[in-house]
Amino acid sequence: MDYGWLTEELPILYRDYLPHDLEPHLRQHGIDKTIAIQAAPTIKETEFLLELYSQYEFIAGVVGWLDLGSPTFKNDYHRLREHVGFVGIRPMLQDLNDDRWIVRQEVMKNIERLISDDFPLDLLIYPRHLPVVLELLEHFPQLRAVINHAAKPTIKNGITAFWVDNMNEIASYENVMCKVSGLITEADHQHWKHEDFEPFIQHLVNVFGTDKLMFGSDWPVCLLSGTYHNVYELFENALSQDLSEKKYSKIIGENASGFYKLNL
Repeated sequence: MDYGWLTEELPILYRDYLPHDLEPHLRQHGIDKTIAIQAAPTIKETEFLLELYSQYEFIAGVVGWLDLGSPTFKNDYHRLREHVGFVGIRPMLQDLNDDRWIVRQEVMKNIERLISDDFPLDLLIYPRHLPVVLELLEHFPQLRAVINHAAKPTIKNGITAFWVDNMNEIASYENVMCKVSGLITEADHQHWKHEDFEPFIQHLVNVFGTDKLMFGSDWPVCLLSGTYHNVYELFENALSQDLSEKKYSKIIGENASGFYKLNL
C-alpha cells in the first residue's frame, strides 16, 4: 500500500481526494494555481500526480518522491525531469528510522546532482531533524531547499528555544525557504485558536522575511483539524494586517512560483 500512514483510524482521510474536490476551495479564495505534493514514498504516486498535472490546468507543478539513496536515482531523476510538470523532490524524512539519513554519503552524492541542476528539495521534517538539516546546509550552502510545515513545531505545547534557534540558523541560508503550512494539525485538533499560532508565524516572518516564505494548505491532511478555509483564514489573519498587499502576494503565491520555476 502506498499510504502506509493512512489507516481506517483516520476516517476523514480514508477516502480518495482528487483535483475536483480541491478546485472549489481554490476558487473560493481566488487561488489560480496550486502545486501537488507527494504523500507516498513511491515513484508510481509521483507518476500519477504528473498525470493529474496534464489533466488539470490549475495544477502548476508536482513535487514528487524519489529515493535519493538508491543506485537507480540518476536514471529515475532524469526520466522524470523530462516531464515539464516535475518541479521538485520531497524525501519523507519524518518517516525514516534514521534521523541522519539525509547526510548519508550516497544521499549527499545525489543531492550534488540536484545542486548542479539548481533543482529544489522539499524537506519534510520534525524539529529534531533541524540540526541535521543544518549539517547538510553547512556542507551544501548553495542548496535550494524549503522547510515544509515550518518543521512541524508542536503548536499545542508552545514555542521552544530549540525550534527558534535552529530556524534562525536555517533562515540565514540564502537559498532556503520555509512553508507556512501544516500548522493546525500540530495544534490541539479540537480546541485550537488563532492566538496559538501567532508567535510561530511572526517568528517565521521575522527571520525568513517575506521573500522566503510560502503559503501551503496541507489539504487534505489539514482536515484532521480544520477545513481549507480555516487554514487560509488563519494565514490571512496572521499576515494580511501587518503586510502590504505586495508582500502578502509574495507569500501567498509569487515566492512558490519563483522557487519552483513555474511556467505560468
